Amino acid sequence: MQLPENPGVYQFLDDAGNVLYVGKAKNLKKRVSSYFVNRKDLGAKTQVLVEQIRKIRTINVDSELESLLLEANLIKKYDPRYNARLTDGKTYLRARITIKDKSPKVLFARREQEKNSIYFGPFPNSSDLKIVLKLIRRIFPYQSVNNHPKRYCLYFHLGLCPCPPMFKTDEEVLVYRKNIRHVVQFLEGKTAQLIKELEKERASLSKNEEFEQAASVQKKIDAIELVTSKSHNPFEYEMNPNLRSDLRSEEIDELLKVLKENEVNVDKLERIECYDISNISGVHATGSMVVFTNGEKDSSNYRRFKIKRPPRVVPNDFAMMREVIKRRFNHPEWGTPDLLIIDGGKGQITSAKRAVLESGVDVAIVGLAKREEIIITSDFKMIRLPKTSNALNLVKRIRDEAHRFAITYHKKLRSRYLIPS
Repeated sequence: MQLPENPGVYQFLDDAGNVLYVGKAKNLKKRVSSYFVNRKDLGAKTQVLVEQIRKIRTINVDSELESLLLEANLIKKYDPRYNARLTDGKTYLRARITIKDKSPKVLFARREQEKNSIYFGPFPNSSDLKIVLKLIRRIFPYQSVNNHPKRYCLYFHLGLCPCPPMFKTDEEVLVYRKNIRHVVQFLEGKTAQLIKELEKERASLSKNEEFEQAASVQKKIDAIELVTSKSHNPFEYEMNPNLRSDLRSEEIDELLKVLKENEVNVDKLERIECYDISNISGVHATGSMVVFTNGEKDSSNYRRFKIKRPPRVVPNDFAMMREVIKRRFNHPEWGTPDLLIIDGGKGQITSAKRAVLESGVDVAIVGLAKREEIIITSDFKMIRLPKTSNALNLVKRIRDEAHRFAITYHKKLRSRYLIPS
């Protein structure tokens, strides 16, 4: 069985098809393989589990947060006996929200005992749940104790707790309850719906010239997008275990359609390469090449370049880009890309076009302007897509990965220079 190297959830089944164990992983291939390599290093209970495994089922997801939420849903659904046994009798932690209270609290619970509360979980790893709730609390502050003292607490001064003295009017209570509703949406995996609601609120505030409040809402949107990629309800993955690959196909198909409509000469998008330059005033300049195959990261084909001829007078990102592209096409054994994505605007695209022409290859090129997030074709046609566009999300994800890879190498070179050998 060929296992993916993506985040996701795995399920071990016995010969009768019963779910024995549910787990999550950043890298499904590495995590699942660890159960079958050097079995003698496993604990006694885990060895008993492995002996009963007859089938492995995996579900790919887009982020670690999604894998955490999906894992909790599947454990609640199947109640696998080894998830309980491997915790030495401990009961898994849940998130409890006292939704019926006038000012609801977000608490931890081991069991679902209160009818007037809603629960999320169980979560096998309590530290994961605590990390997620800590992230959520920075975006949507909440009370975390059942009987909060009627005074301001330390968390209030940290901007994390709306204490009872704050609720002087019904309007303030409604604002707090709206925050709690957003916490529920987050834990349900409905981040796309949550962002839409916040965008409507921001637009309304801006229209009424309440710009400080609108800026505050925008910060929440930015924070949500930072802690989770495009997110889907855990039950969507249950209904369609191939959801991730289906989403990738949708992104590729939409991007291909958009490019063709804008007269970009491309027939398929099996292999996309993206390039970025990283430097500080031209010092320790580096270039990165990342490869996405069928919409997924193909890290085995990533390449990085230490700029050989950095500009002597002023930094010249255009010349650096030209050098990197030329050096890349000196290696036909690396394969042929269907599309090049350049991190930058007209100047970077022009440099890439010149390098491609000098290399004697024929490949489509587009750029992604950093501020406006506009796709620019090689003849400088501007393609403006909505933020929710699958095509734009694919290009942004690829560009961000190229930027991350370039920055990582640049920091490595800089640290070598700063730390004496």
